[in-house]
Amino acid sequence: MMFEILSIEVVRALYVISAVLFILTLGGLSNQESSRKGNSYGITAMSIAILATVFGPQVTDNYITLLLLILIGGSLGLLLAKKVQMTEMPELVAILHSLVGLAAVLVGIVNFLNPTQEYIGAELTIHLIEIYLGIFIGMVTFAGSVIAFGKLSGKVSGNPLMLPAKHYLNLIMLIGIIYFGAVFVSATSIDEGMIALGIMLIISLFFGIHLVASIGGADMPVVVSMLNSYSGWAASATGFMLSNDLLIVVGALVGSSGAILSYIMCRAMNRSFISVIAGGFGTETVSTPIEGQDQGEVQAINIEEFKSMITASKKIAIIPGYGMAVAQAQFVVNEIISILKNKNIEVIFVIHPVAGRMPGHMNVLLAEAQIPYDIVYEMDEVNDDFDKIDLSIVIGANDIVNPSALEDPNSPIAGMPVIECWRGTNTVVMKRGMSTGYAGVENPLFFKDNTRMLFGDAKESLSQVLTLNN
Repeated sequence: MMFEILSIEVVRALYVISAVLFILTLGGLSNQESSRKGNSYGITAMSIAILATVFGPQVTDNYITLLLLILIGGSLGLLLAKKVQMTEMPELVAILHSLVGLAAVLVGIVNFLNPTQEYIGAELTIHLIEIYLGIFIGMVTFAGSVIAFGKLSGKVSGNPLMLPAKHYLNLIMLIGIIYFGAVFVSATSIDEGMIALGIMLIISLFFGIHLVASIGGADMPVVVSMLNSYSGWAASATGFMLSNDLLIVVGALVGSSGAILSYIMCRAMNRSFISVIAGGFGTETVSTPIEGQDQGEVQAINIEEFKSMITASKKIAIIPGYGMAVAQAQFVVNEIISILKNKNIEVIFVIHPVAGRMPGHMNVLLAEAQIPYDIVYEMDEVNDDFDKIDLSIVIGANDIVNPSALEDPNSPIAGMPVIECWRGTNTVVMKRGMSTGYAGVENPLFFKDNTRMLFGDAKESLSQVLTLNN
């Protein structure tokens, strides 16, 4: 034995410290200014949890193997952190959620085949239910996260999978899962239990795939937070299997915070959680103009005209979308802000809660470019004051600035709160072309009289604005 094993009392004390730090992590991450501190709390908490678990009395004394695995996992994590771009963060988060789900599945199966302690009577029944629920949630999380990764990375179509009677199909699969759960709990042998478990795993796999595949692309921020919640509940279930208090607490924290975030995302889109699960956004249906309303013509401008509009403005609102992330234009934007500040032109950023591909995506991108927090505003803080904005610059956003959400009751996104930039004096939309957004919905903003289109790569176009300093 290489090290002295920590006593169970010491491990429990370290778990309490770790749990407190994880709670502080959530508090820190709730605010941009304190997010760095929140991440530091999380790193410290996880380090304490790993060390306490590895050197605890319930873990094997084969420390060399354990430390080797920790080294491999840590190295892979470090490599991903260095390699993955901010634009790829949503799909990275999705695939990491899948690993949490897979871990819950494997731990559950091993715990069933080789239990760490003996249970009888009601305790055995409860333990088997814990195992079954943990494996079920884990497999749904794994399968759903893989599909989410595919959608976010463009490897799978963002359009929802519209199978006939899909809701009845989901219901049938759920009934099957419940039935085999009863068979699993009442099984009189390991073999009988494994057969029921194996059938449930297959059903859960298809259930998770179908669940996320049926959700439209514009709902992906909600899906990411939903899968985050699932991974938390899977971890919590794993904690019950292993009688690990820290896993139970942290899993519940992640699960509940993910659920709350999903609710916030749904509210931001004026949608219920059930309607997201049922799909809807992201269909190929295109909204039609209101009867008798002429869409008009697109008015394109060149870079020199764009510069003139900027210099003629006193207050400018920048509205970022996923297109800005793809173009990596946030760094150039930060340079432009400094130039405009020297010219006494006020610049603010307006962020929609579901802009990008995951919750807070735009905020992270702006923070990466060292853009000051005090000029970044949420949609609700600015919408009533757009009449004071001389120029709104929309960079790669589409659905979040779509007037049809408010003006067209037949639109697929009708009722969704959007950034009402068209109420300002002028709007310039920076896009590569006239394609629809992730929701697949036509945007009447492009045709409004006070809107101008600047086509091309956002980073290249904005780089030319830097000449304003000359």
